[in-house]
Amino acid sequence: MARLVLFDIDGTLVHTGGAGTAAFAKTFATEFELHHGAEKMKFAGRTDVSLVREFFKIHGLDESPEHFRRFFARYVFWLDQILARNGGETCRGVRAFIRDLQSLPNPPALGLLTGNIRLGAEIKLRHFGLWEIFQFGGFADDHEDRNHIAVAALERGRRVLGKNLQPQEIVVIGDTPFDVRCGKFIGAKTLAVATGGSKLEELKPCAADWTVADLTQISAQQICPR
Repeated sequence: MARLVLFDIDGTLVHTGGAGTAAFAKTFATEFELHHGAEKMKFAGRTDVSLVREFFKIHGLDESPEHFRRFFARYVFWLDQILARNGGETCRGVRAFIRDLQSLPNPPALGLLTGNIRLGAEIKLRHFGLWEIFQFGGFADDHEDRNHIAVAALERGRRVLGKNLQPQEIVVIGDTPFDVRCGKFIGAKTLAVATGGSKLEELKPCAADWTVADLTQISAQQICPR
């Protein structure tokens, strides 16, 4: 029985209309006067910290704690501003799937496993009225490597649900091979959904426990059997 379901955010729960990418570019331009490079970067499945580090390397900028602090302090401002203008939407099937999980006789805890920093995740999900649904999560504040963000989420799950929480009682849902990989890293079951960074044919070789086009193609009962 699944006791915990961990969701990725971008491309799995929501589409922000490019707000995150735009906020990155705006922050680099306004805070560091660096106007090029973000357009060459691949954002899907990455962590915020690794993306900032890559951009600093592109421009030969010191990867100091102070530069990271300056970046993220300004990034969350621009993310909030741009998201308010861009709008965006929830991914297909998300709200009904979450309602079905919550309606199960023994509903699992719902959490996040994301490459976003925590405040960035909150800004995005509050915009769509989803933030309060999730009890806890693993975020880019925890670690730069997504696999170790999964470890942080597992540890928080055990603090909330009990030390006896087993990896096989966790389902990780995401839209890229990175999500499948980090779920497998902690021994969790994985559900790959082709609503974001990767197409269905790109996800199938990852050998997730379930691979679907979107969350209308699978039921809560399938991933959380009694």
